[in-house]
Amino acid sequence: QVQLVESGGGLVQAGGSLRLSCAASGRNYIMGWFRQAPGKEREFVAAISRSGGSINYADSVKGRFTISKDNAKNTVYLQMNSLKPEDTAVYYCAASNRMAITTSPYLYVAWGQGTQVTVSS
Repeated sequence: QVQLVESGGGLVQAGGSLRLSCAASGRNYIMGWFRQAPGKEREFVAAISRSGGSINYADSVKGRFTISKDNAKNTVYLQMNSLKPEDTAVYYCAASNRMAITTSPYLYVAWGQGTQVTVSS
């Protein structure tokens, strides 16, 4: 089972930027980012295919967040710009062995421990 380790969370003012990283112990997975705010369900943020040629974003982050990957390093990134207070959440990296990108958290087989992102107004 692939293991995932996130890093890069923190506290930032509204309008600022953060970059999250997720190091994977294996390869050949679809990689996704999800987030969960207190009292809310875990929600899809972004996902990238094995090759990096297919990407999907939640409407709430389109134009502000960018997902990318470095296959040589088995690492996926989430660049978050123009952050808003409503982006505050624990962000999770996840791996899926499905054939195509999926936004459902139930179709991801491995999860990182999560990293807190807090955006102050």
